[in-house]
Amino acid sequence: QGADIVGQIVMISVTAFIICRCVLAVGEAGNFPAAIKATAEYFPKKDRAFATGIFNSGANVGAIVAPLTVPVMAELWGWETAFIIVGLIGFVWLGFWVFVYKKPDENPKMNAAELAYIEQDAATEQTGVQEDEPDRKMSFWQCLKYRQTWAFAFGKFMTDGVWWFFLFWTPAYLKAQYDMVGTSIALPIAILYTITVIGSVFGGKFPTYFINRGMNPYAGRMRAMLIIAFFPLAVLAAQPLGGISYWVPILLIAVGASAHQAWSANIFSTIGDMFPKRAIATITGIGGMAGGIGSFFIQKGAGMLFTYSDETALHFMGFEGKPAGYAIAFIFCAVAYLIAWMVMKSLVPKYKPITDL
Repeated sequence: QGADIVGQIVMISVTAFIICRCVLAVGEAGNFPAAIKATAEYFPKKDRAFATGIFNSGANVGAIVAPLTVPVMAELWGWETAFIIVGLIGFVWLGFWVFVYKKPDENPKMNAAELAYIEQDAATEQTGVQEDEPDRKMSFWQCLKYRQTWAFAFGKFMTDGVWWFFLFWTPAYLKAQYDMVGTSIALPIAILYTITVIGSVFGGKFPTYFINRGMNPYAGRMRAMLIIAFFPLAVLAAQPLGGISYWVPILLIAVGASAHQAWSANIFSTIGDMFPKRAIATITGIGGMAGGIGSFFIQKGAGMLFTYSDETALHFMGFEGKPAGYAIAFIFCAVAYLIAWMVMKSLVPKYKPITDL
């Protein structure tokens, strides 16, 4: 009977955790669509990937700061207080967003020169996209009829899970491969995240090199994304060269993770290249959903792979057990971006904005 009571308590606790996590996910879901929409409102197409890379790097900074500050708060004031403080920070940000943010044409601090710079695409392109109907929204199902939507969604589906694989499984990899636990993992992970900030910012700036040389924003962005997609191939060497030092796979994974952030800054900006501003948040949400589904399959598949490789003492590339499983996982992470780029390019081979909305 005591075991039954303990089991019921565990089930209730797990259920409560899942419910709270779902509520958190619902609250988080609006952040990125709103951020991408704001970027499209305040920047011309040639600058959007750079702007996206800058704000997206904030997530990496947070990933570095959180492990350094949250445990300290939990130690000083208890884990409940740490949760409350982190939650309140979100409400502070929400207050700034609601009361401070205004569209460019409604912002009293915006001068004519700045507004003209923001709206330069409308002055130089005749795309047929009607941007003067901000109140007319695009439905979810309406968005799905465009190949541009599927191109963006597939790119997210293939690559978002790679980023989360690096985040979730790198500590476990260090434990399985090098018997590293606890605080010994902190420094390599912090350096990994720091390097990704560089990729996020400079990867977003990369397309302007091609755009400034006459390419349209979409073509320049796709050219930059193709080059970026080759950088994760460095992860292929993580296992073969891992015997030198654990720093070798950490730095190679950092290259792959940094490339993901550069890729992410650009793939988000492809939405603004194709769709009117009123559709950007909806398309971003669809891509986020696709990325979440892809992430689920990759993380679940990775867990099953590592369990299988450990239980069967799998041999692959000279490795046995879990290290062999990681070698297989790294191969997928390395080639995912090239596969995503090829599918995106086949769906939308050239610049083709939506003109029939």
